[in-house]
Amino acid sequence: MKVSERAQRIEPFYVMEVAKAAQALAAGAADSGKPMIFLNIGEPDFTAPPLVQEAAAKAIRDGLTQYTPATGLPELRERISQWYLQRFGVAVPASRIVVTAGASAALQLACLALIDPGDEVLMPDPSYPCNRHFVSAAGGNAVLIPTTAAERFQLSADKVAAAWNQKTRGVLLASPSNPTGTSISLSEMKRIHEVVQGLGGISIIDEIYLGLSHEAEFGQTALALGDDIISINSFSKYFSMTGWRLGWLVVPEALVSVIERLAQNLFICPSTIAQHAAMACFEAESLAEYERRRAEFKARRDYFIPALNALGLSVPVMPDGAFYAWANCEAACDKLGVQGSWDLAFALMNRAHVAVTPGRDFGHADTGHFIRLSTANSMAQLQEAVSRLTTLLA
Repeated sequence: MKVSERAQRIEPFYVMEVAKAAQALAAGAADSGKPMIFLNIGEPDFTAPPLVQEAAAKAIRDGLTQYTPATGLPELRERISQWYLQRFGVAVPASRIVVTAGASAALQLACLALIDPGDEVLMPDPSYPCNRHFVSAAGGNAVLIPTTAAERFQLSADKVAAAWNQKTRGVLLASPSNPTGTSISLSEMKRIHEVVQGLGGISIIDEIYLGLSHEAEFGQTALALGDDIISINSFSKYFSMTGWRLGWLVVPEALVSVIERLAQNLFICPSTIAQHAAMACFEAESLAEYERRRAEFKARRDYFIPALNALGLSVPVMPDGAFYAWANCEAACDKLGVQGSWDLAFALMNRAHVAVTPGRDFGHADTGHFIRLSTANSMAQLQEAVSRLTTLLA
């Protein structure tokens, strides 16, 4: 059977390939006294809080399970709008918010609405692999621009201007970023957006980890910069609803009808039950719980990053958000006699029963010398992982 060129352009998602290997190994390690510790997947160990769970159950009991508008429940769009005002002090009209089947659907819709075959979209290297694949699926080409620790692994206005050419359609940035956990300051984001605006391009900003920002300098939404910013967000990370598959995007008013038409044809609507559940995310009790969890993620970061540095797994930039550590593993590779982060990931799985993600997925700029570790796990599990890695690497 002939496979489309589009499908062939999409590289394997190595994060998930490694995850499958870790799960298979974990089955054999379960009774060994040293069960697998999973620091490889970016999924909160917290689940939806009680009010959210009850709202989902109530929707089912009440029969609220039929299609909603393609743009989402009006009440949920309004709740999201109010959250932007309360949390960030930014007025985002509900009419510009489109609820989607996860942030993945939001990215797909944005790319299909704005990118034509042959268009180029500038992105930092390293960055989340699926973002560039959404561009590719729309017929565009993701142009990965190497970044350094001194640049916080993020693009700058100067780099965007230098890379721009006649094929460039815009930028797709993530703040905070996966895999680095670093953000772009609002002042630099403003300069980037001004460059993009001046060249007639588009600014798509992945903000799915914005709720998990830890530093005041970075915890601001790019939507404060103007109505032409396109922001992607999600209920998966801050709101702990990964498997519920619910997200949203904010677009200029003129683009809403275009996104709606695409969503009607591709998705019909997001999960109705998840939407009713998500409205309970914005109750005071739920928001207080989310903030408690955010503080817990920060405490984990503050413990884990220095511990990694002490082990020679150097984290060159302290993450200011999300729940990742982007660690240089050259010293660890030398210690264990392996070549690069891919081999190291399997060595740590087999010898310490600690699963991490090799850098291969995230780009080509020295990513073979990095691993990504997730702190979306309990403090006790992180401490045990450090103990095992110390035994192996000390």
